[in-house]
Amino acid sequence: MFGATGDLAQRKLLPGLLHLSCSKLAPEMRVIGTSLDEIDSDAFRKLAQKACKEFAHHKVTDELCEQFISNLTFVPQQAGPEALASAVAEQTEALGGDDVRLLHYLSVPPKAVLSVMDTLHKADLAENSRVIMEKPFGVDLESARDLNKAIHERFDEEQIFRIDHFLGKEAAQNILAFRFANGLFEPIWNRQFIDHIQIDVPERLTVENRAQFYEAVGAFKDMVVTHLFQILAFVAMEPPTELASEAISSEKNKVFRSMRLLDPSQVVRGQYRGYRDMPGVSPESDTETFIALKCEIDNWRWAGVPFFLRTGKGLAEGQRIISIAFHEPPRSMFPPGSGVGQKGPDHLTFDLADVSRMSLSFYGKRPGPGMKLDKLSLQFTMEETGHAGDVLEAYERLILDAMRGDRTLYNTAEGIERLWEVSAPLLEDPPPVRSYDIDSWGPNAVHPLIAPRAWRLPFERGWRGKK
Repeated sequence: MFGATGDLAQRKLLPGLLHLSCSKLAPEMRVIGTSLDEIDSDAFRKLAQKACKEFAHHKVTDELCEQFISNLTFVPQQAGPEALASAVAEQTEALGGDDVRLLHYLSVPPKAVLSVMDTLHKADLAENSRVIMEKPFGVDLESARDLNKAIHERFDEEQIFRIDHFLGKEAAQNILAFRFANGLFEPIWNRQFIDHIQIDVPERLTVENRAQFYEAVGAFKDMVVTHLFQILAFVAMEPPTELASEAISSEKNKVFRSMRLLDPSQVVRGQYRGYRDMPGVSPESDTETFIALKCEIDNWRWAGVPFFLRTGKGLAEGQRIISIAFHEPPRSMFPPGSGVGQKGPDHLTFDLADVSRMSLSFYGKRPGPGMKLDKLSLQFTMEETGHAGDVLEAYERLILDAMRGDRTLYNTAEGIERLWEVSAPLLEDPPPVRSYDIDSWGPNAVHPLIAPRAWRLPFERGWRGKK
């Protein structure tokens, strides 16, 4: 684990590995940490123990936790490739030798990726290994191609796992089950029945102490290319020939190839007031902390169906939803004042938060005399199944998949390059940023973007709580 003392490692990776190890979901493992910090294995174990105690989402006995912590090793990066190779050899022997596989997690800044890969080659740790890479995967088409070319000079594409924690969430995968396991929904999953689709991921947090990173990236590169477009592919893909990584990746890439190039006139960029006052931010910064856009998929299933994507920092709520709006009936037999149509179209909504919820809204008759209609909903939450305790954290699932060699939930070089190609017109000619207040829903221009439709968030109706 490169970057083993960093924030991601402490909050997600070490607690996740603890659960995978103690639950026996993963095979027996040893974790070797390395970073620029000049500490020894004892100090690393103390750091890991504190992180697991603070951030673990699953209860683990003290005995099992101690067992996991005792198997951690640390090698300072300054010790060089030889020290790393020696530590790996020692732990490989402890695991029994011949059947041991290597999984390298690169929790490092983008500029350090290639030097880490060179270190792995010098330490002779590249063969028979897999590499998990964190975003960003380039900042435009040219840089993505250069990065992929450099990676492929060192590793085969089959060895590279480009991680997107959004796709590791239970709710994201439930989209596949919902669509392809039910004869009720797949027949209406097309332009004949669906009016538009929204993928909406507002965040309450501001940029906070990541301002220097954010200045070079912005909301579009940070969230849309890496996360929201990937979710879009799950929603829009054709049925794969089998539930296997190659088949699913192939269908996702077909969606990306069918996407029209983004039109800058159909994009709203925003920046919350006060962002330019933060340390490391230019007083004249043009970096967006908010983005909303319309994109289209030019294929038989989705021609004419707009996809609206929105995300931003410092907004009124933190949510992660996919909302599918169905066409309204072509003609209403109900009299004026009945209420039909007043609350908008029927929606199927997926909540991508950890609780994993779904809702289907529809009009129904209000009890009593006359014909008055109200908007009602059927709702489901994972908590109702009795299996809520079995839900894996996104990073846990994705690390486990990489151990097994399952690339279903990972991005490919082809897909990443195509998405930067789709994004090129926006990157070359971005619209000006518009100011918005913290705790708002972004610039007012988001409403003309989606008109005559309306954004689903904020919800008029809340999710029902667990009884």
